[in-house]
Amino acid sequence: MKYYLIAGEASGDLHGANLMKALIKEDPQAQFRFWGGEMMEAVGGDLRKHYRELAFMGFVEVALNLKTILGNLKTCKQDILDYSPDALILIDYPGFNMRIAEFAKQQGIKVIYYISPQVWAWKQKRVYKLKRDVDRMLCILPFEKDFYKGFGMDVDFVGHPLIDAIENRPPFVKADRLKEWGLDPNKKLVAMLPGSRKQEIKSMLPTMMEAAKKLGDYQMVLAAAPSQDLEFYESVVPLKELKVVSGKTYELLEMADAAMVTSGTATLEAGLFGVPQVVCYKGNWFSYVIARQLIKIKYISLVNLILDKEVVKELIQGDMNTENVLKELSKCFENPRYFAQEYKQLREKLGGGGASAKAARIIAEEVGL
Repeated sequence: MKYYLIAGEASGDLHGANLMKALIKEDPQAQFRFWGGEMMEAVGGDLRKHYRELAFMGFVEVALNLKTILGNLKTCKQDILDYSPDALILIDYPGFNMRIAEFAKQQGIKVIYYISPQVWAWKQKRVYKLKRDVDRMLCILPFEKDFYKGFGMDVDFVGHPLIDAIENRPPFVKADRLKEWGLDPNKKLVAMLPGSRKQEIKSMLPTMMEAAKKLGDYQMVLAAAPSQDLEFYESVVPLKELKVVSGKTYELLEMADAAMVTSGTATLEAGLFGVPQVVCYKGNWFSYVIARQLIKIKYISLVNLILDKEVVKELIQGDMNTENVLKELSKCFENPRYFAQEYKQLREKLGGGGASAKAARIIAEEVGL
């Protein structure tokens, strides 16, 4: 079978790659064409556009790049028609993918959505469009099945693919890695995860850096996104003042004693690794004001959303300043047992592993294998 996949972010690239591996087990003759990144490309197939060209964040940023976005939509639609896939698999990235879903449905192409858009957070009426355009919806968060049921839409909960990604990560020797990175095994390690998009890195990293300077005798390690080069980070903060690792986020989280994390998938990754964390978000002021009017959820961190309480502190917009980051980081070091207990509940709510395999079986069934 021929599959066309669209992932517009680093996390989508990770989950798309694991899904492709699982699909090959279900369908050894599987052929892939996709929008994604290096991880999907490593599995095999034809990478048509890298997600780094697609990552626009916030209302203002989208408006400023509207011409590029519309051009990408046109290119993608034509590419799908040229490829004529047996199934189109959309991975999160709703602003783009929901438009592609509508187009594909009109062309008679089977549409499968893996990793539901977060329509429960804002613009909930978008569910009706998903119900119209999507043949099969695969969800990864436990509360999503009941949410969709309230709109008369039956969906599949497959579990969260991060559990598999973390459990199947390559092993390493901590002492060797600390030596390679030039770190002191006797000092506490704080991870800095400012996100993968340029806009969020510019917004978050300088404040994280200021907090790092004032924290005291701790080792700071910046997790650089593989999609951004070091020259870009150097234009934001002086890299000589901290250790930088690229493409090693899981190894860093496995060793970290605490973390400063930009809101997004990374908050859940830190939680699954058991790392006490401070969740940060700061964006364009106008985009933030609009979002505040539209968003219908109590929290922005996936950890807090899944557990339905504030387990990790969220510092949003004006609250995301050096003083507050320092204060909350201190709490992370003071009470690691609290985080361990709460993160145990997090894992239980997410269910077991095997999300990619479950999703691949459903997709194989949907295309008639």
